[in-house]
Amino acid sequence: MKKKTLSAVQIGAAKKKLASLERALAVIGPVMRGNIVTNGKRHPQPYFSLNKDGKTRLIYLGESRLAKAQQLSKNYRKLIEITEEMTVINMELLKNDAL
Repeated sequence: MKKKTLSAVQIGAAKKKLASLERALAVIGPVMRGNIVTNGKRHPQPYFSLNKDGKTRLIYLGESRLAKAQQLSKNYRKLIEITEEMTVINMELLKNDAL
């Protein structure tokens, strides 16, 4: 089975994409892992939920902190998305001794 190698042009394009992703990481802003949930049947209230060390931790958000928590959570998801894309590119570059 022949090892598939990247051409110099493909390596250059991959490195350009990595540089672009690194710039995107720099502007993400603060992050927070977790989810926004609502608690209560009669009067549902927004909470931020985090499972850490096997324990679920909740903080009450109220309406005043809800938008900020949503932004922090969105930033975290973007961070993970960029990291996953960078990992795939870096794996290809590493496999081709191009890092």
